[in-house]
Amino acid sequence: MHIAMISGEYPPRWGGIGSVVFHLAGHLASLGHQITIITRTHSGIAPAQQGVAIIEVPWLKLPMAFTRSYGKHALKALTRLNKIEKVDIVHTLLPLVSWTRKEYRFVKDNIAPVVSALNGSWFGEKEGMKLAAKHREAATWKNPNDLAILITGSWYARYEKAGIVESSVSVAISNSTKQEFKRWYSPQDNWRCETILYGVDHLVFRPLNHDDEDEQLAHEKLRQEYDAADEDSLSGRPSKNTPLLLAVGRLVARKGHLTLLRSMPEILAKHPGARLCIIGRGHMRKTLLKQAKKLGVGHAVFIKGGMSFENLAQHFRSADLVVYPSYYEGQGLIPLESLASGTPVVTVNQAPLTEMIDETVGSLFECGNPSDLAMAVNAALDDPEGRVRQAQLGRERVLSKYTYDHNAADYEAIYRSLL
Repeated sequence: MHIAMISGEYPPRWGGIGSVVFHLAGHLASLGHQITIITRTHSGIAPAQQGVAIIEVPWLKLPMAFTRSYGKHALKALTRLNKIEKVDIVHTLLPLVSWTRKEYRFVKDNIAPVVSALNGSWFGEKEGMKLAAKHREAATWKNPNDLAILITGSWYARYEKAGIVESSVSVAISNSTKQEFKRWYSPQDNWRCETILYGVDHLVFRPLNHDDEDEQLAHEKLRQEYDAADEDSLSGRPSKNTPLLLAVGRLVARKGHLTLLRSMPEILAKHPGARLCIIGRGHMRKTLLKQAKKLGVGHAVFIKGGMSFENLAQHFRSADLVVYPSYYEGQGLIPLESLASGTPVVTVNQAPLTEMIDETVGSLFECGNPSDLAMAVNAALDDPEGRVRQAQLGRERVLSKYTYDHNAADYEAIYRSLL
C-alpha cells in the first residue's frame, strides 16, 4: 500500500506526534508499504528511513493558525502526489491538521479513504490548562501557544469535528480520548472509532546493561552529574541514599512541574539525598528554578533542555523513579518510555494514565496534590525490592502490548479493512 501520512510534526521537529509518526512510518515501511510523509517545512534535515519519503509544505508561523495554513498546503501536496503515484490510504494526525468537512469529502471521493488519529482534543487541552490554573501552576497563561488554545480552541474544534464526522475511520490513542471526543462532539451512532495506544521504541528505551562498559560509564557520569552517586546507584541497584527522580515534559503549566516542586520539601525531609532532574523545553525554566529556590530545594533540582533520544534514554534507565504529574494527556508516552527502560513510574490517578500504569508497575497520586505525590514517591523509595519487581513487570508490559510492531500491525489491519 501507498500510505500518505499528514502530520504537522515530524523530525527534526520532535514532539509526541512527531516521534510516533517517525517510528510508525518506519515500521510500516518494514512491512513492505510505501510511506509518504507530508509535513511542515523545517530548517533542519529529516532523518532518512528506507521506504519513507518526505514532502515539506509551507505554513503560517502563528499559534493555532498554522494548523489551517499547513492543512491547506498539505491538501494541495497530497493532490499532486496522488496524480503522480496513486495513494491508497490517507492517515491524518489530528489536531495538528485542520481540514473542513468539504475537504475531507474531497479526499475520500478523489484520493483514498481517510484514517484520522485522535491525539487529544483542543477542548481537553483547555480543560487541562484550567485545572492547572486551579492548582496554581506557574505561568499558566504566559505561553503563547497555550494562550492561543484558550482563546481560539473552540473555533478550531470545528476542524476536529470535521475529522471525526468525515473520516472513514477514527483511531483514538486511548479509551479516555475516545470518550472525550464522544462527550465534546456527539458523533452519530455509526461512528467507527478504534482505540490504539501508541507504543515506544523498546530498543532505544531499555534497561541498563552493566556488562556494556560504555553504557556503565555513561550511567556513572550521569549519576555523578546530579550528585546522586551512592554505591547502590552506581552498581545499578535501587538507590536508598541518593535516589534520582526524573520528570520529562514540556515546561508548560499543564505538565504539573510546579506541583512536583512543591512535593520536594516532603520528599527531601525523608530522603535528604534525593535529587530531581526535569527535562523539557519551554518558557518556564526560570520560573521553575525561582520556585525551587523559594521552596528551599534549589540544591536538589536540575533542569535540562531538549536532548538526543540516546541521551534521554540514558536518563530514563539511570533514574530510580520517573514522576509524571501532568494535568492533561491524550495518552502520554513518557510513562511507557520509563517502563520500557526498567524504571517505575509515579503518575496521576486519572485517565488516560491509569490505562497504562497501576500499582504493579508504579504508583498513583491525586492529581494536583503535592503531599499525595510526596507520599507516593517516599513509599516507592522506601521499598527498593518493590521497585525491582515493578521494573521487571513494567518492561514486560511494554513488550507485550506497547511497541511500534504492535502499532504497525494494528494500523495495517485498519488500512486493509478500507480497501
